[in-house]
Amino acid sequence: MKDGVNGVALGVFIFFFLAVTVMGFLASRWRKADNENTLDEWGLGGRSFGTWVTWFLLGGDLYTAYTFVAVPAAIYAAGAAGFFAVPYTILVYPLIFTFLPRLWSVSHKHGYVTTSDFVRGRFGSKGLSLAVAFTGLLATMPYIALQLVGIQAVLDVMGVGGGENTNWFIKDLPLLIAFGVLAAYTYSSGLRAPALIAFVKDTLIYLVIAVAIIYIPIKLGGFDAIFSAAGEKFSQINPATDKPVGALVPGEMGHWGYATLALGSALALFMYPHSITATLSSRSREVIRRNTTILPLYSLMLGMLALLGFMAIAAGVKVANGQLAIPQLFENMFPDWFAGVAFAAIGIGALVPAAIMSIAAANLFTRNIYKDFLKPDATPEQETKVSKLVSLLVKVGALVFVLTMDKTVAINFQLLGGIWILQTFPALVGGLFTRWFHRWALIAGWAVGMLYGTVAAYGVASPTQKHFGGSSAEIPGIGEIGYIGLTAFVLNVVVTVVLTFVLKAAKAPDGVDETSPSDYTADAGDPGVTVELPPATAGAPGGH
Repeated sequence: MKDGVNGVALGVFIFFFLAVTVMGFLASRWRKADNENTLDEWGLGGRSFGTWVTWFLLGGDLYTAYTFVAVPAAIYAAGAAGFFAVPYTILVYPLIFTFLPRLWSVSHKHGYVTTSDFVRGRFGSKGLSLAVAFTGLLATMPYIALQLVGIQAVLDVMGVGGGENTNWFIKDLPLLIAFGVLAAYTYSSGLRAPALIAFVKDTLIYLVIAVAIIYIPIKLGGFDAIFSAAGEKFSQINPATDKPVGALVPGEMGHWGYATLALGSALALFMYPHSITATLSSRSREVIRRNTTILPLYSLMLGMLALLGFMAIAAGVKVANGQLAIPQLFENMFPDWFAGVAFAAIGIGALVPAAIMSIAAANLFTRNIYKDFLKPDATPEQETKVSKLVSLLVKVGALVFVLTMDKTVAINFQLLGGIWILQTFPALVGGLFTRWFHRWALIAGWAVGMLYGTVAAYGVASPTQKHFGGSSAEIPGIGEIGYIGLTAFVLNVVVTVVLTFVLKAAKAPDGVDETSPSDYTADAGDPGVTVELPPATAGAPGGH
């Protein structure tokens, strides 16, 4: 690590940061609506984005600072097991092709802003809607925090903020400034801000990856030398576990863990509120279908990005916190000016998803807690005001997480969020295709999955943590080590199916389904397709 502040890199970083800040505030004038004080406008960009805007927005939403920092950091620390992110992004696109257009159609027809809106309308249950909203909020918080960790990692490598012994306020001041700017333009411009900034973010990321995948291997002697250095490192024995520190290729013992983590993560990815928010902002179901066919381009980028973990090993990068490995690699290998470009790509790669996540979490709170339970007669203007305020509070919570907790465990808390959000899959995706599941059974299945997943994750230890040290544990009845979230999901589905049979046999009352079969295939230009307020917001009955 270079001593002091890298002035050239910092100057380039500040240039791009200021540029996207200006774009963030100017975004409020982009496609400006007659009435901006609605969640459709502030929280969904007017549901007006076309194919390319949606592609950049979804890419900016899904491929985050976690992608740029934590994925290669996992490979740097443990080897090829970190590549699970590549197959899961490949698995997810055929999956979402089947259900996202249906979700867009029914949401457009009924004016749904969140997944909880749909669940309440489909199953007539505010209780189930509340469970989905609570889970979304809970799972999103560590995800936002991880984006701030990405910014902090870049600032640390550039030497900004002082050393560990520096006064905490001075040390964290750059992060506080970045947080303040993010909060301000998100409050002002809503979803339009990250949609506009995503163009810059993705352009920088593709540029940095294209250069890195060619330039760094040339400097290190080629990929043979890179893989050789990585294999040598991973063959070393960890004194704490008396086992190799990692593996260049996962061994047979790791196959179940790798496969279940990839599958479970694929199922969970589009359960996150921010993924759905970006989806519902598009102007037609055809935009969604086209995006599922071109989003895999990001998976190609992700595969190349993951290789940076091996390059960091070959380059002799030594960091106590693995999150710093890739920023440090860039500083060591690139000229200072291009290192600044790379740092800007990571920093903006954190700002875009953090903005979308905070908006999505705020929409969940406003529509499915504030309006459903606290103020049923809230006007669209009141909804928007509350959502703006909550988006600020969500960012503050993430900031507190980053400033008070060990940064090295951020990835594990994000993986815990994946365990939680996966438990909403039966209600959301199941509800898009069938009304057979009983609302009470879905709540019970969700509760079992949440409880099992949390308890199982709590019992996982690591060399640095006594609890929540990972997301894999022994699968009951099989004896193999697998992803806790997928095991919890299976239990969730079993409980839901069994209780549905029982409750239907007992003739337990179903909720009122406000949707019709034609709603799931409707498009924006179809006759009779208008945005309606959900009946629960207009005084219509809704069960618990």
